[in-house]
Amino acid sequence: MTLTELRYIVALARERHFGKAADRCHVSQPTLSVAVSKLEKRLAVPLFERTHSEVRVTPIGERVCEQAEKVLIEALKVEELAQMGKNPLVGVLRLGVIYTIAPYLLPQFIATLHQRAPQMPLYLQENFTHRLAENLKSGDLDAAIVAAPFEESGIVTRALYDEPFQVAIPAQHTLAQEAEIDRDMLDPSQLLLLGEGNCFRDQVVSACPQLSIPGKIDQVMESSSLETIRHMVASGMGVAIIPASAATAWPENPLFVTRPFKAPEPFRRVVLAWRITFPRPQAMEVLYQAICQSLPSGTRLLP
Repeated sequence: MTLTELRYIVALARERHFGKAADRCHVSQPTLSVAVSKLEKRLAVPLFERTHSEVRVTPIGERVCEQAEKVLIEALKVEELAQMGKNPLVGVLRLGVIYTIAPYLLPQFIATLHQRAPQMPLYLQENFTHRLAENLKSGDLDAAIVAAPFEESGIVTRALYDEPFQVAIPAQHTLAQEAEIDRDMLDPSQLLLLGEGNCFRDQVVSACPQLSIPGKIDQVMESSSLETIRHMVASGMGVAIIPASAATAWPENPLFVTRPFKAPEPFRRVVLAWRITFPRPQAMEVLYQAICQSLPSGTRLLP
Protein backbone atom coordinates (compact mmCIF):
# COMPACT_ATOMS: atom_id res chain seq x y z
CA MET A 1 0.00 0.00 0.00
CA THR A 2 1.06 3.58 -0.57
CA LEU A 3 0.85 6.80 1.41
CA THR A 4 -1.48 8.12 -1.28
CA GLU A 5 -3.92 5.26 -0.67
CA LEU A 6 -3.77 5.92 3.05
CA ARG A 7 -4.54 9.60 2.44
CA TYR A 8 -7.56 8.57 0.39
CA ILE A 9 -9.10 6.33 3.04
CA VAL A 10 -8.43 8.84 5.83
CA ALA A 11 -10.12 11.57 3.77
CA LEU A 12 -13.08 9.31 3.00
CA ALA A 13 -13.43 8.34 6.66
CA ARG A 14 -13.58 12.03 7.59
CA GLU A 15 -15.89 13.22 4.84
CA ARG A 16 -18.15 10.16 4.51
CA HIS A 17 -18.63 11.21 0.87
CA PHE A 18 -16.59 10.22 -2.18
CA GLY A 19 -16.92 13.56 -3.95
CA LYS A 20 -15.91 15.60 -0.90
CA ALA A 21 -13.03 13.23 -0.10
CA ALA A 22 -11.80 13.51 -3.70
CA ASP A 23 -11.92 17.31 -3.50
CA ARG A 24 -9.97 17.19 -0.27
CA CYS A 25 -7.28 15.07 -1.93
CA HIS A 26 -7.31 17.14 -5.15
CA VAL A 27 -8.15 14.17 -7.37
CA SER A 28 -11.17 13.07 -9.38
CA GLN A 29 -13.86 11.00 -7.68
CA PRO A 30 -13.27 7.94 -9.91
CA THR A 31 -9.54 8.03 -9.10
CA LEU A 32 -10.21 7.98 -5.37
CA SER A 33 -12.99 5.37 -5.63
CA VAL A 34 -10.86 2.96 -7.67
CA ALA A 35 -7.89 3.35 -5.32
CA VAL A 36 -10.03 2.68 -2.24
CA SER A 37 -11.57 -0.41 -3.84
CA LYS A 38 -8.14 -1.75 -4.80
CA LEU A 39 -6.86 -1.26 -1.25
CA GLU A 40 -9.89 -3.07 0.18
CA LYS A 41 -9.28 -5.95 -2.24
CA ARG A 42 -5.61 -6.10 -1.30
CA LEU A 43 -6.44 -6.11 2.42
CA ALA A 44 -9.33 -8.54 1.85
CA VAL A 45 -11.62 -6.61 4.21
CA PRO A 46 -14.33 -4.00 3.56
CA LEU A 47 -13.30 -0.64 4.99
CA PHE A 48 -16.48 1.20 3.97
CA GLU A 49 -20.19 0.50 3.49
CA ARG A 50 -21.55 2.26 0.42
CA THR A 51 -25.13 3.29 -0.30
CA HIS A 52 -26.58 5.76 -2.79
CA SER A 53 -26.90 8.42 -0.08
CA GLU A 54 -23.97 7.90 2.27
CA VAL A 55 -20.69 6.18 3.09
CA ARG A 56 -20.16 4.46 6.43
CA VAL A 57 -16.90 3.24 7.91
CA THR A 58 -16.92 -0.40 8.98
CA PRO A 59 -15.62 -1.34 12.45
CA ILE A 60 -12.38 -2.71 10.98
CA GLY A 61 -12.27 0.32 8.70
CA GLU A 62 -12.31 2.61 11.74
CA ARG A 63 -9.23 0.85 13.13
CA VAL A 64 -7.41 0.79 9.79
CA CYS A 65 -8.10 4.48 9.13
CA GLU A 66 -7.00 5.41 12.64
CA GLN A 67 -3.70 3.61 12.10
CA ALA A 68 -3.37 5.09 8.61
CA GLU A 69 -3.65 8.57 10.08
CA LYS A 70 -0.82 7.78 12.50
CA VAL A 71 1.34 6.54 9.61
CA LEU A 72 0.67 9.74 7.64
CA ILE A 73 1.66 11.89 10.60
CA GLU A 74 4.91 9.97 11.01
CA ALA A 75 5.61 10.25 7.28
CA LEU A 76 5.04 13.99 7.51
CA LYS A 77 7.66 14.17 10.26
CA VAL A 78 10.17 12.59 7.88
CA GLU A 79 9.42 15.28 5.28
CA GLU A 80 9.66 18.01 7.91
CA LEU A 81 13.00 16.71 9.15
CA ALA A 82 14.30 16.80 5.59
CA GLN A 83 13.21 20.43 5.33
CA MET A 84 15.29 21.41 8.34
CA GLY A 85 18.47 21.55 6.27
CA LYS A 86 16.95 23.89 3.72
CA ASN A 87 16.31 27.64 3.81
CA PRO A 88 13.22 27.97 6.06
CA LEU A 89 12.01 31.00 4.10
CA VAL A 90 12.06 29.21 0.75
CA GLY A 91 9.10 27.10 -0.31
CA VAL A 92 5.34 27.10 0.11
CA LEU A 93 3.82 27.73 3.53
CA ARG A 94 0.29 26.41 4.02
CA LEU A 95 -1.77 28.85 6.09
CA GLY A 96 -5.35 28.53 7.27
CA VAL A 97 -7.48 31.50 8.34
CA ILE A 98 -11.00 31.57 9.78
CA TYR A 99 -13.70 33.15 7.64
CA THR A 100 -14.25 36.23 9.82
CA ILE A 101 -10.56 37.23 9.77
CA ALA A 102 -9.33 36.43 6.26
CA PRO A 103 -11.03 39.21 4.22
CA TYR A 104 -9.86 41.96 6.58
CA LEU A 105 -6.31 40.79 7.40
CA LEU A 106 -5.02 39.14 4.23
CA PRO A 107 -4.87 42.04 1.71
CA GLN A 108 -2.24 44.04 3.61
CA PHE A 109 -0.62 41.01 5.22
CA ILE A 110 0.12 39.28 1.90
CA ALA A 111 1.98 42.33 0.59
CA THR A 112 3.97 42.67 3.83
CA LEU A 113 4.92 39.00 3.95
CA HIS A 114 6.01 39.06 0.32
CA GLN A 115 8.43 41.88 1.14
CA ARG A 116 9.87 39.92 4.07
CA ALA A 117 9.95 36.49 2.41
CA PRO A 118 9.55 36.78 -1.38
CA GLN A 119 10.43 33.10 -1.92
CA MET A 120 7.80 31.80 0.52
CA PRO A 121 4.45 31.84 -1.29
CA LEU A 122 1.32 31.04 0.69
CA TYR A 123 -1.19 28.30 0.06
CA LEU A 124 -4.27 29.77 1.76
CA GLN A 125 -7.33 28.03 3.12
CA GLU A 126 -10.37 29.74 4.66
CA ASN A 127 -12.37 27.45 6.91
CA PHE A 128 -14.11 26.94 10.23
CA THR A 129 -11.95 26.66 13.34
CA HIS A 130 -12.56 22.94 13.86
CA ARG A 131 -11.62 22.13 10.28
CA LEU A 132 -8.44 24.21 10.48
CA ALA A 133 -7.55 22.33 13.68
CA GLU A 134 -7.99 19.00 11.90
CA ASN A 135 -5.91 20.09 8.92
CA LEU A 136 -3.21 21.55 11.15
CA LYS A 137 -2.83 18.33 13.13
CA SER A 138 -2.92 16.14 10.02
CA GLY A 139 -0.23 18.21 8.32
CA ASP A 140 -2.47 19.57 5.55
CA LEU A 141 -1.70 23.03 6.98
CA ASP A 142 1.48 24.43 8.53
CA ALA A 143 -0.12 27.26 10.52
CA ALA A 144 -3.47 28.84 11.21
CA ILE A 145 -4.81 32.23 12.27
CA VAL A 146 -7.76 31.67 14.60
CA ALA A 147 -9.56 33.14 17.58
CA ALA A 148 -8.72 32.04 21.12
CA PRO A 149 -9.25 29.81 22.94
CA PHE A 150 -7.54 27.31 20.66
CA GLU A 151 -6.22 24.37 22.65
CA GLU A 152 -5.23 21.35 20.60
CA SER A 153 -2.83 18.51 21.37
CA GLY A 154 0.57 19.05 19.73
CA ILE A 155 -0.26 22.64 18.76
CA VAL A 156 1.31 25.83 20.14
CA THR A 157 -0.15 29.33 19.83
CA ARG A 158 1.16 32.89 19.97
CA ALA A 159 -1.13 35.82 20.67
CA LEU A 160 -1.35 38.39 17.87
CA TYR A 161 -3.95 41.04 18.65
CA ASP A 162 -7.21 41.84 20.41
CA GLU A 163 -10.19 42.94 18.36
CA PRO A 164 -13.19 44.70 19.93
CA PHE A 165 -16.72 44.10 18.69
CA GLN A 166 -19.00 46.78 17.27
CA VAL A 167 -22.67 46.98 16.37
CA ALA A 168 -23.94 47.48 12.82
CA ILE A 169 -27.31 49.23 12.84
CA PRO A 170 -29.76 50.32 10.10
CA ALA A 171 -29.59 54.10 9.74
CA GLN A 172 -33.27 54.56 10.64
CA HIS A 173 -33.13 52.31 13.71
CA THR A 174 -33.53 53.97 17.13
CA LEU A 175 -30.14 52.57 18.25
CA ALA A 176 -28.46 54.56 15.48
CA GLN A 177 -28.96 57.68 17.62
CA GLU A 178 -26.79 56.25 20.41
CA ALA A 179 -23.06 57.08 20.62
CA GLU A 180 -22.32 53.77 22.39
CA ILE A 181 -24.34 50.60 22.72
CA ASP A 182 -24.99 48.74 25.96
CA ARG A 183 -25.29 44.98 25.50
CA ASP A 184 -28.66 44.95 27.28
CA MET A 185 -30.07 47.30 24.61
CA LEU A 186 -29.89 44.58 21.95
CA ASP A 187 -33.14 42.77 21.17
CA PRO A 188 -32.50 39.09 20.28
CA SER A 189 -35.44 39.13 17.86
CA GLN A 190 -33.64 41.82 15.81
CA LEU A 191 -30.18 40.30 15.99
CA LEU A 192 -28.41 38.82 12.96
CA LEU A 193 -25.95 35.98 13.66
CA LEU A 194 -23.64 33.78 11.64
CA GLY A 195 -24.75 30.17 11.30
CA GLU A 196 -23.83 27.20 13.47
CA GLY A 197 -20.18 26.09 13.30
CA ASN A 198 -18.74 29.60 13.12
CA CYS A 199 -16.71 30.49 16.21
CA PHE A 200 -17.61 34.19 15.90
CA ARG A 201 -21.24 33.25 16.43
CA ASP A 202 -20.28 31.59 19.73
CA GLN A 203 -18.32 34.67 20.78
CA VAL A 204 -21.29 36.93 20.04
CA VAL A 205 -23.59 34.68 22.06
CA SER A 206 -21.12 34.83 24.98
CA ALA A 207 -21.01 38.63 24.70
CA CYS A 208 -24.80 39.00 24.95
CA PRO A 209 -26.11 37.63 28.26
CA GLN A 210 -29.72 37.87 27.09
CA LEU A 211 -29.03 35.19 24.47
CA SER A 212 -28.33 32.67 27.25
CA ILE A 213 -31.96 32.93 28.41
CA PRO A 214 -33.81 29.78 27.28
CA GLY A 215 -35.56 30.39 23.98
CA LYS A 216 -33.88 33.71 23.18
CA ILE A 217 -31.30 32.25 20.81
CA ASP A 218 -34.17 30.81 18.78
CA GLN A 219 -35.36 34.35 18.00
CA VAL A 220 -32.23 35.45 16.15
CA MET A 221 -31.89 35.49 12.36
CA GLU A 222 -28.95 33.70 10.75
CA SER A 223 -26.79 34.32 7.71
CA SER A 224 -23.81 32.63 6.06
CA SER A 225 -21.19 35.41 6.10
CA LEU A 226 -20.36 38.84 7.52
CA GLU A 227 -20.65 40.36 4.05
CA THR A 228 -24.17 39.02 3.66
CA ILE A 229 -25.03 40.30 7.13
CA ARG A 230 -23.78 43.74 6.08
CA HIS A 231 -26.29 43.83 3.23
CA MET A 232 -29.08 42.58 5.50
CA VAL A 233 -28.37 45.35 8.01
CA ALA A 234 -28.39 47.91 5.20
CA SER A 235 -31.76 46.60 4.05
CA GLY A 236 -33.19 47.16 7.55
CA MET A 237 -33.50 43.47 8.42
CA GLY A 238 -31.88 43.82 11.84
CA VAL A 239 -28.74 44.71 13.80
CA ALA A 240 -25.51 42.73 14.00
CA ILE A 241 -22.44 42.42 16.20
CA ILE A 242 -19.32 42.49 14.04
CA PRO A 243 -15.52 42.53 14.54
CA ALA A 244 -13.96 45.99 14.37
CA SER A 245 -11.90 45.02 11.32
CA ALA A 246 -15.09 44.42 9.34
CA ALA A 247 -16.59 47.72 10.50
CA THR A 248 -13.57 49.70 9.32
CA ALA A 249 -13.15 47.74 6.08
CA TRP A 250 -16.75 48.08 4.89
CA PRO A 251 -17.34 50.99 2.49
CA GLU A 252 -19.39 53.93 3.72
CA ASN A 253 -23.10 53.34 3.29
CA PRO A 254 -25.89 55.80 4.11
CA LEU A 255 -28.18 52.89 4.93
CA PHE A 256 -26.37 51.73 8.10
CA VAL A 257 -24.00 52.92 10.84
CA THR A 258 -21.58 51.18 13.21
CA ARG A 259 -21.31 51.96 16.90
CA PRO A 260 -18.87 50.84 19.64
CA PHE A 261 -20.00 49.07 22.80
CA LYS A 262 -19.98 50.75 26.17
CA ALA A 263 -17.08 49.64 28.38
CA PRO A 264 -16.22 46.94 29.10
CA GLU A 265 -16.45 46.18 25.40
CA PRO A 266 -16.55 42.57 24.23
CA PHE A 267 -13.59 41.46 22.11
CA ARG A 268 -11.84 38.45 20.69
CA ARG A 269 -8.16 37.51 20.87
CA VAL A 270 -6.57 36.37 17.61
CA VAL A 271 -3.65 33.90 17.72
CA LEU A 272 -1.22 32.21 15.38
CA ALA A 273 -1.11 28.41 15.78
CA TRP A 274 1.30 25.78 14.48
CA ARG A 275 2.50 22.24 15.27
CA ILE A 276 5.14 21.84 17.95
CA THR A 277 7.13 19.68 15.53
CA PHE A 278 7.07 22.18 12.65
CA PRO A 279 10.75 22.47 11.62
CA ARG A 280 10.72 26.02 10.25
CA PRO A 281 10.51 28.27 13.34
CA GLN A 282 12.07 31.13 11.37
CA ALA A 283 9.11 30.99 9.00
CA MET A 284 6.70 31.26 11.95
CA GLU A 285 8.62 34.27 13.25
CA VAL A 286 8.48 36.02 9.89
CA LEU A 287 4.77 35.18 9.65
CA TYR A 288 4.19 36.65 13.11
CA GLN A 289 6.11 39.85 12.34
CA ALA A 290 4.29 40.34 9.03
CA ILE A 291 0.90 39.97 10.73
CA CYS A 292 1.84 42.44 13.46
CA GLN A 293 2.93 44.90 10.79
CA SER A 294 -0.37 44.51 8.93
CA LEU A 295 -2.99 44.68 11.67
CA PRO A 296 -6.51 45.50 10.50
CA SER A 297 -7.80 48.89 11.60
CA GLY A 298 -9.50 48.88 14.98
CA THR A 299 -7.42 46.06 16.46
CA ARG A 300 -4.90 46.24 19.32
CA LEU A 301 -1.43 44.72 19.02
CA LEU A 302 -0.46 42.57 22.00
CA PRO A 303 3.00 42.86 23.64
